[in-house]
Amino acid sequence: MKLLVVDDDRLFATLVQRGLREEGYAVDIAPTGNEGRMLAHVNSYDGIILDIALPDVTGLQIARELRVEGRATPILMLTGNTTREDIIRGLDAGADDYLTKPFDMDVLKARVRALVRRGGANRTETLTFCDLVVDRIGHHARANGQSLDLTPKEFSLLEHLLLHADQIVTRTTLLEKVWDLHFDPGSNVVDVHMARLRTKLRRSHAKAGVATVRGIGYRLTPNPTATG
Repeated sequence: MKLLVVDDDRLFATLVQRGLREEGYAVDIAPTGNEGRMLAHVNSYDGIILDIALPDVTGLQIARELRVEGRATPILMLTGNTTREDIIRGLDAGADDYLTKPFDMDVLKARVRALVRRGGANRTETLTFCDLVVDRIGHHARANGQSLDLTPKEFSLLEHLLLHADQIVTRTTLLEKVWDLHFDPGSNVVDVHMARLRTKLRRSHAKAGVATVRGIGYRLTPNPTATG
């Protein structure tokens, strides 16, 4: 899952990014309201963490615009104020939840889990292909009835492949969706993580595998040689 953090405090945003990466999320950062608004329009995020007090465009304005346009991306509003009026304004602008600064990182992680559980209009919590089962909210994956011990990036790769099980997924798409914005397109990081994922699927005798489509990317395929 991919998140957007919009906050002009770069140190704070980096700390949030680091904490959420530990949970397996890919996290983009926007230091201004205008940049956050642009990214929210051109990318499909699973959740947006949006500070109210931005120097150019307020978080309230961004939330209102996204809702007027019909975008259902869940929004967690951040505010340094705890007054009843500020909370009401944030929720009325279209936020799904709010959190006051400062906060505990574990609380933020729990709020984000709840946020993406609500999902947008097309959220699917469980993905399946052959004997692969991925619980997107609980971050659990099983193959052949066995739990797969996946790293956060391996889990995200498998999740994205299942989301597009009938398609070829390009390396560029995986870099954009599983890693963060502006990741080096020449890196072999996708191939390295994909090789590890394949090894774990083979060891579990999964009835599905990942095929390489030369020069393009990857796709899920049934594995007729697998044994249960």
